Amino acid sequence: MEFQFDLFVIGAGSGGVRAARMAATEGAKVAVAEKQALGGTCVNVGCVPKKLFVYGAHISEEVEAAKGFGWTINDVTFDWPTLRDNKTKEIERLNGIYEDLLKNSGVELVVGEAKVISPHEVQVAGVVYSAKNILVATGSTPYIPEFPGSQHAIDSNQFFYMETLPKKAIIVGGGYIAVEFAGILNGFGVETHLIYRGPLFLRGFDTDIREFVKAELIKKGIHLHFETNIQEITRADSGVLTAHIDGTSIDADLVLYATGRRALIDNLGLDAVGVKLQENDFIKVDDYYQTSVPSIYACGDVVGRMQLTPVALAEGMAIVDNLIKGHKRKVDYSNIATAVFCQPNIGTVGLSAEDAERQFPGDITIFASEFKHLKHTLSGLSERTYMKLVVQTSTDKVLGAHMVGSDAGEVVQGLAIALKCGATKAQFDSTIGIHPTAAEEFVTMRTPVKS
Repeated sequence: MEFQFDLFVIGAGSGGVRAARMAATEGAKVAVAEKQALGGTCVNVGCVPKKLFVYGAHISEEVEAAKGFGWTINDVTFDWPTLRDNKTKEIERLNGIYEDLLKNSGVELVVGEAKVISPHEVQVAGVVYSAKNILVATGSTPYIPEFPGSQHAIDSNQFFYMETLPKKAIIVGGGYIAVEFAGILNGFGVETHLIYRGPLFLRGFDTDIREFVKAELIKKGIHLHFETNIQEITRADSGVLTAHIDGTSIDADLVLYATGRRALIDNLGLDAVGVKLQENDFIKVDDYYQTSVPSIYACGDVVGRMQLTPVALAEGMAIVDNLIKGHKRKVDYSNIATAVFCQPNIGTVGLSAEDAERQFPGDITIFASEFKHLKHTLSGLSERTYMKLVVQTSTDKVLGAHMVGSDAGEVVQGLAIALKCGATKAQFDSTIGIHPTAAEEFVTMRTPVKS
């Protein structure tokens, strides 16, 4: 059978665009269908706008810190519409770059909602396209659980386009999105309450990191409510929202839910062609991202593994290597570094102390350091920095590196290379640090805090 395309990609987010471009540069005939703005969650309502907002929110602390360095700054004001609209202009610029990248690679861009109608056919706006292989890269979307008054809450997508900045806000959730948004709003001067049903947020991260961040957020004035649930949200005629919580209540101008994301597979037609889903309704794939239908593949957030942009890129590349180049390559999910852009930032790579102890019981040594950053000896701010290394005692191999502090993500990205190469604590110790930096602490920690 002759096909119009070698690969038809549904979704122009990180994974889909990377796979489409790389396949096209290898000589494959490729099309991409997208019904929304190009770039996916990361570019439009995720990593990029969030990081821009984090930069903006952090300026309030920079203004406060300036006094200790001799600067007098008067009449400081913040205008939310200016930041929001400047962010939108930058996102629109990136949308155009993504379009150029696709077209310059020879990829055909099809605008509209795609539906899989057979193992080798996709329909968009009434037109049927045939392809040897189909790649589903539609990503995920936030969802708000249904409960009385849930219609009054917004999700993270809506946050990026709010008309006005609230004076008081409630954020519900315990993942990195909830923690980051709490820091953003707090930095803009909003009275911020973070509500989480569990005993401590950031489940899955190293416990010491979680506890340290908790203490820092409290110092910054964020109100934390753990083991707490909202039963109902009511709205007064004035527009004030009341969250009814375990026998008490909190009034706010905004309630933002960041309690989870679901696979974006609505109206995609996957069930009709036999593509199987996992129990959580993300697409089920094998180690090579092939679904239960041999000609249909999936990658990125829609498969529900590690929902990170660089992971989606790596998965898209692996699919191209296997489908177009004839390889048999898997993605290695070990030692993938990640960051949480709360304030202060978290950077982490490798195993937490808890996971390391489970894998290597009785064979773990912990090194840690907590200190005041040099900057804050004059800034007057109380923020502190925390660093931790998890080492396997018998091999001296560094299994995990964790940091809370300024530019933690930037620091840990470099350490990720070391861990990927199997670096030992002795090799860390023999590395001469850059002085004065916070990062040098990773190569000067000598005394174990736990063994």
